[in-house]
Amino acid sequence: MGSSLAAMSTNKTIPTGQSVSTFLTAVVPERRALQARQLDGVFQRATGFEPQMWGESIVGYGRYHYVYNSGRSGDFLATGFAVRKGAFSLYIMPGYQDYGAILSRLGKHKTGKSCLYVNKLQDIELDVLEELIRAGVQDLGRMWTVFPV
Repeated sequence: MGSSLAAMSTNKTIPTGQSVSTFLTAVVPERRALQARQLDGVFQRATGFEPQMWGESIVGYGRYHYVYNSGRSGDFLATGFAVRKGAFSLYIMPGYQDYGAILSRLGKHKTGKSCLYVNKLQDIELDVLEELIRAGVQDLGRMWTVFPV
């Protein structure tokens, strides 16, 4: 019964059609909005994808369709970020288990299950972040097909 429930569940984080530009402009304070727009540029350069809003607060780049052994399937952003009060949450799938060498050169950050937390962009090397995003999307592409939108 558990696997059939998992197969039937749907992602709560889906593309919304909300304007990314409007979202980024509304970020406060202004210095945070500037950093969010700078992150947008880094993700666009690294992926070659246009941004799309996922849910209320995640700016995503690309998407992939997954099907797990349990039967659960869905679509999710390939990579992206969210502007949180204390830190930027960077979603670089499929996680960080293989990225120790890159992360060691990134600068001040914390990691979660599949999230990277950065308080401010001045704390990290943006060229290393670009390298990390590219590596994450390439690794994801080895497991699932990554689409631009």
